[in-house]
Parts: sequence; C-alpha cells; structure tokens
Amino acid sequence: MVRFHKWNVNSRAPVTRVVLAASTPPLHKANAALATSWTEADFDSLGWHDVHVHGFRILEGEHGTGQLWLDLDYILDWICPATDSETYRFRIAPAILRFRNVDSLRFELDYATPTAAMEPFSLAGVERKSIEYGGGYRSFRWKLGINWPSGSISFDSPGFVQELTGPVLETNSQCIERP
Repeated sequence: MVRFHKWNVNSRAPVTRVVLAASTPPLHKANAALATSWTEADFDSLGWHDVHVHGFRILEGEHGTGQLWLDLDYILDWICPATDSETYRFRIAPAILRFRNVDSLRFELDYATPTAAMEPFSLAGVERKSIEYGGGYRSFRWKLGINWPSGSISFDSPGFVQELTGPVLETNSQCIERP
C-alpha cells in the first residue's frame, strides 16, 4: 500500500490518497463546493485519467494557429468503494476543454488494429512541458495520452479553459450515455 498526497479538483487542500496497486487511479473525495471552470493555472490540481472524449473540433485562428475543443465527460471525483463487494462510483459531468493558439497538432487514434467499436475514446492523462520560443514567447507542449483505443494527441498551446456544460452525476460508469 502506498500513501501520497494529491490535490482534489475542487479544493486547494491536499487530500491523502491510499493506492492499493500501481494501476489504481487517484481516489478523489467529494467536495461540497464545486468549481465549474478551470484554466492552465489549475493544471496541477486536475486529472484526466479515464476521461472519455465524445468529439473534437478544430477552429481556425490567426497566424496559422487555431483552437482545439474536446467534448468530454470530466471525472470530478473517484469514489472509493466502502466494501469489497462494491465498485467505484464517479462524480462526472459533461465539459468542454478548449485549448487556444494551438500549433503543431498531431492526432493519432487507432480503432483499426484492435478492431474496436466506434465509441468515445478515453484519455490516459494529460502532460505538459514548458517551452520558450525566440523573443521570450512562452507556451506549453501538451501530450494527451489515449488509453483506449491506442493513440495520442500532441500540440503546442499557451493554455486552456475547461468548463462544465451540464449537471454533475454520480454513477458507476466513467462515460455518460449521450443521445
């Protein structure tokens, strides 16, 4: 068993986590005060593991950049089972994750190799690395790993806004069924 501290997405206070195996996802505790919008300034307190993406949109911008929008089901909390006979539950809400001034977009998604059914893909997580261009312009190199089916999305962007677009639901699924 490993103990570590991780930030709850709705609080600046650290939350103690207990992980039983290396592959066990972070356990979030429910929080009464719910944020509905985040930016790159909140990155270290957010997590996108097993978040499902229903669609994406690319919008043309200025100077060869654009916007990348991801329509996703954001998992706010992983609720740990009280007993061994129960399963995880999730507090989840539809959201839009919008990256601005996107450049150098690379999108790899392979439904063919595993002969996967067409369904929302799920993220393994989101990583960022600080980069500096000539003239002192700073940005981030983003990598969104995709854990089902295999793939990744990478690009440069100075930041994002993520906003909840619907009600928070408590469910035993990591993906909201949509019409």
